[in-house]
Amino acid sequence: MVPPLRFNEYLPEAGYAGRMQMKIQAMVVHEKNGPYQLEEVELDEPKADEVLIRNVASGICHTDEFGRSQGVPIRLPLVLGHEGAGIVEKVGSAVTDLAPGDHVAVSYAFDGTCPACRRHEPYYCRNFNQINFGGVAPDMTTRLHQNGRPVSMFFGQSSFATYSVVNAQSVAKVDPTIDLAIAAPLGCGIQTGAGAILNVAHADETMAVAVFGCGAVGMSAIMGAAVAGCRTIIAVGGNPRSLSLALELGATHAINRKETDDVVAEVLRIVPGGVDVAVDTSGNQYMMVNALRSCCYHGMFLPVAAAGMIDHFDVGNDVMMPMRTMKGTCEGESIPKTFIPQMVQWYKEGRFPVDRILSFYDFKDIDQALADSSCGKIIKAVLRISEQ
Repeated sequence: MVPPLRFNEYLPEAGYAGRMQMKIQAMVVHEKNGPYQLEEVELDEPKADEVLIRNVASGICHTDEFGRSQGVPIRLPLVLGHEGAGIVEKVGSAVTDLAPGDHVAVSYAFDGTCPACRRHEPYYCRNFNQINFGGVAPDMTTRLHQNGRPVSMFFGQSSFATYSVVNAQSVAKVDPTIDLAIAAPLGCGIQTGAGAILNVAHADETMAVAVFGCGAVGMSAIMGAAVAGCRTIIAVGGNPRSLSLALELGATHAINRKETDDVVAEVLRIVPGGVDVAVDTSGNQYMMVNALRSCCYHGMFLPVAAAGMIDHFDVGNDVMMPMRTMKGTCEGESIPKTFIPQMVQWYKEGRFPVDRILSFYDFKDIDQALADSSCGKIIKAVLRISEQ
């Protein structure tokens, strides 16, 4: 059984007064839905199993706003950001696979010791929620302080900062020729979408898939399906510009939900009998029900949005009788150290054009990036924090 979350607790920090620290700049949130304020923060030196990273870029994800709005009660003050990429500056004494100068992308945190982690399934770590949403590193203490008081971390990295200290197990080495602003968002949203198709559904050329929602995660699922060579890839969304781009990124068909009376019927017209896999990235209950009902006999429905609620659906007719699977997944069941470099390689080969969905902003322009994201002007914002 997963232990209850203890979001407002830290383990005692023995020896804090004598700890080596450096001064950094970070976007600090002090209150629920409060503004991002660029402030000086103290960052601890890396421990034996950790690395110090100079952040070059960080993606902005809806999950960051979930944290800022206290969707879970993370102790404040808080430094968000969880799609970081940068250059390693220092490694702990126990780190053997990374070295100063390495170009890296950072992904989710996990404890590395629980039964799931020992089964090489860190995305289902027993303490995943506590570590990623609880304001702490895997050892249940924070690396950030301000005026001697603890500042909460996010996803074990807090990448809305000039530097981060991260457990080495969450750090993936990437090709140094790639722009780190392109590598950054691979660590969460992009791998969630692509991984849902490739790692969870194990899609191949015999399969038809439908992706509901054409934001960053949905577009990544479409690109993942294209990499897999799926015979039919249906994009379902409400933004004509996004649907047009989805077709350029690999979708074979596009359905504008705002112009279609019966989305399920349209899916079944394109793929008689239904799709093998339907992924919902929207969290909208109507989209989720349509995705489920678009699946074929023994098909798979993957809801991957961080939030969403279905008031009701017919378990017998929607799940049991058609023998469908509805599966919750995390991070696209991705192993960051291998999956992130694989996505980079696909990008370099022209098979995974993730740069087509990215828009870049200076670190200080975080509010503009958020505004452009929320109004649908852009698909995925990435902050440039320092020079590569």
